[in-house]
This record gives sequence, C-alpha cells and structure tokens, in this order.
Amino acid sequence: MSTKYVIVIPDGAADNPQACFNGQTVIEAAETPNMDRIAADGRQGICHTVPAGMSPGSDVAMMSLLGYDPRQYYTGRASIEAVAQDITLAPGDWVFRCNLVTTADGAMVDHSAGHISTKEASPLIGELADAIAIKDVKFYPGVSYRHLCVISGQDFSKVMTRPPHDFIGEKISKLLPKGKNSEFLNDLIAKSQQLFMNHPINKVRKDLGENPVSSIWLWGQGQRAALDRFEKKYGKKGAAITAVDLVRGLAKLIGFDLIEVKGATGYLDTNFAGKGEAAIAALDRYDLVFVHVEAPDEAGHAGNPYHKKQAIEMIDKFIVGPVYEALRTYKSYRILVMPDHPTPVEERCHIGEPVPFAIAGQGIKGVLQKPFCERSSFEAGFEIDNGPDLMEYFLKE
Repeated sequence: MSTKYVIVIPDGAADNPQACFNGQTVIEAAETPNMDRIAADGRQGICHTVPAGMSPGSDVAMMSLLGYDPRQYYTGRASIEAVAQDITLAPGDWVFRCNLVTTADGAMVDHSAGHISTKEASPLIGELADAIAIKDVKFYPGVSYRHLCVISGQDFSKVMTRPPHDFIGEKISKLLPKGKNSEFLNDLIAKSQQLFMNHPINKVRKDLGENPVSSIWLWGQGQRAALDRFEKKYGKKGAAITAVDLVRGLAKLIGFDLIEVKGATGYLDTNFAGKGEAAIAALDRYDLVFVHVEAPDEAGHAGNPYHKKQAIEMIDKFIVGPVYEALRTYKSYRILVMPDHPTPVEERCHIGEPVPFAIAGQGIKGVLQKPFCERSSFEAGFEIDNGPDLMEYFLKE
C-alpha cells in the first residue's frame, strides 16, 4: 500500500511575540493540541521558503513549499492567478493583479476595500473596462477584491510595482508603479479613481460604515507561467483544497486536481470543517492532499492577533485533528503542517524569515517533545536552508 501524504498550510500563521498574549506568539497562545501532537510524535524544524533577494510573497513562498525553486520557475504572481481563471496569455501579454483598494489622505488604507463582496466588486470592474475601452487592455473579475488586468503590446519588464497589503499607511506617491511604461499603468489607476469617486456602490458602503473602493491597484505583473508536473517530478498524484486563486493557479500548473468546498471563503468565516472533511474523503483517491487556509494571513494583514489566534485554533480543531486521525488508519502516512511565510500582526505584511514546520508519520522520529511553535522549531536544530528541499525530505520513503 502506498504512503498517504497530507500538507496543511495555515497561511501566514508564523509571528513574533505579542504583548497581548504575555510575550507568546500567536501560535503559542493558540490552543493547538493536534499540531502539538504532530510535533511531539514527529519532528519540528524551520524552513527558508523565500530565497535571498526575492520578495516574500505567497507566490514565491508557496512555490518553494510545493517543491519548486522560485529562482528557476517564478514569472510573477498574476500569471499564476491567470491560470486559476483559465485566462490564456499570448507570448507578448503582461498580466497584473488588480486589487480594489481604499485610500485616504494620499495613503494606502486597506488593500481589500473592506473585503468587498464579489457581488459588489464585479460590476465595478465591468464598468471600469467599459469606461477605459482600450482594445489592448482587458479586465477579468475575480473574487472579492482580487481581479486581473491583461495588457498587450507593451513591455513591462522594467516596471516596479508594490503589493498594497505590504504598505498599509504608506503614501500612495511612493507606491505607484515606476519605470518604463509605468505612466500607462498610473493612467489606468487614475481613471479608476475618477470612476469610483461617486459611484452608487461606494455611497452605500459609506452609509454602512464600510471602506469604499477608491481605486484599482496594479501589481504582481508577469508573463505566461509554466511548471513541471508534480506527478512527473515527484511520482505522486495530488489534489489541492483552497479558496484563493494563487494556490488554485499553482495547483493547476503542477497538475493537482482542485477539490471545491462549499463555503470556503479565504477568511475567518471559511468552512474549516468542510475542508477537513474534503481532505479525508480525498485520501483514498490521491497520494497527496494539500490543504491551504488563508484566514491567518488575512488576520495578520488586518493587524488582528485575536482573529489570527481563532483561525489557527479552527484549523487545528477542524482540519489537522480529523485529518491526522484519518491518516492513522492507513498503514503508511505522513503529515506536514507549516505556514508559507510569517505575516506579523504588528507589521501587517509578509516577511522573509524562516517558518516553523512539523512532520509526523512513517519513518519520522521525534527529537524534541515540545508543542508546535516558532521557538520549539528553532530549538529543534533541524533547518532546511533551501525551501524546495523540504518536499524531497517529506516524500522520501
């Protein structure tokens, strides 16, 4: 019987000590008996998922975590999300992530416009496309604040853009795209600001005390992406469970099947139990099941340690615990729990520091009988310097 593998990703869960938790990190403060059991049964360590010199985005970190070296494969975040939306890019096309954001007093206030609903966001993107009406510019509505913009016939290889979630509170003038052809992008941003300024949807949002959509924000540009198939590279058939297009795109690029879970949102209101149940149901059909949960990362960006703690506890209770119990009914199994990167609540952005991980299962022997957390993982003395190497270690039988 072949070994069954599960990877659970509490996105952005790693953090720094918090005064509100008496000097504990959010993971330490959270009640996580199942992650603690995996750490005690197996082995803890730290992994560098972001290569030196690369931006600590989820795209880079997640690619590394899946066993693919970003220095070899990375072509931009938006190109990965385009795959999730089944958008075919021509060789000369550039695709940008197109956030709906809130700005005020010349500063970035909210990278998600109050986590605007898809129902509200889609007409805004549609009206913007109609208003701009440039044949070489196409907008593709996505989920909530996350959308895409494809531009043909221009070279953006020298343009520098910035992810809005990493610069909350910073002046817009410092964050706008810069470099060759950046004026074209800044013009699109300016036109969106004019369109959204007095839009009826924003009037309703303001009346309800919600953040209005001030502007689009173009960033994460890239061209057509390609990755080797996971089954060819590692010999395992995989499936992914996620609510965000970035992970969906990576999964499709490496040949994972996507398992849809009703009520999966990417936020604290996501269907945690449904994700755990779907992972268990998939074990008989796949060698490896990859479960991604965005909620801790969103709480980190919001600067809310309490929501982050709650998200981690829900992941432990409804995903890690049930999945670990189900795995133990198989003759041979392994489970890996780790964030892709830290998203400290004080900084409200990703950082490139190494992340803790815990592995339990066939052939993995514990060396440190301590709960799963950042401190224990550093203390364990097991360090993976090159992120993709962790997948090799995890799958080695």
